[in-house]
Amino acid sequence: MKFTFCPDCGERLIKKEIGDEGLMNYCKNCQKPIFDLFSTCIITLILNEEGQVALLRQNYISKEFYCLVAGYIKSGETAEETTFRETEEELGIKLLHTKFLKSYYYQKKDMLMLAFISKAASNEFRLSKEVDAAEWIPILQAKKLLREGSIAKQVVLDYLANLC
Repeated sequence: MKFTFCPDCGERLIKKEIGDEGLMNYCKNCQKPIFDLFSTCIITLILNEEGQVALLRQNYISKEFYCLVAGYIKSGETAEETTFRETEEELGIKLLHTKFLKSYYYQKKDMLMLAFISKAASNEFRLSKEVDAAEWIPILQAKKLLREGSIAKQVVLDYLANLC
């Protein structure tokens, strides 16, 4: 979110040189810099015991490509808690554990996506209403089913690169 007015007092922001930050939004009334806001989300590569990855289809996102479990971090939640919650909500799967992989900036939606590698406790899907289909796919095949340039594909490629 790019601010034009101060979120505290409503005063129109000016541009002011602020130390190492450079030229940025500033509220003269509150006498403080105002930083732009962005959403923070998780995305997770979920693996089963056979090393297959859980891919899902959400037709409102794409009817052609699969994606990984992803979701917004709610207020008061850690990124790890969000990973467990989103996985159970979308796929009905409990996780044994999750480990941070890397962060990605998704410019199109102004999001910081925190990527995790997760281990599934079971293989049985119970899909939410927002998921149209899900499958366990061998990881090398999975990278072909994800949209080129997507964060999901980058997560799979980075995971595979870390195995070597």
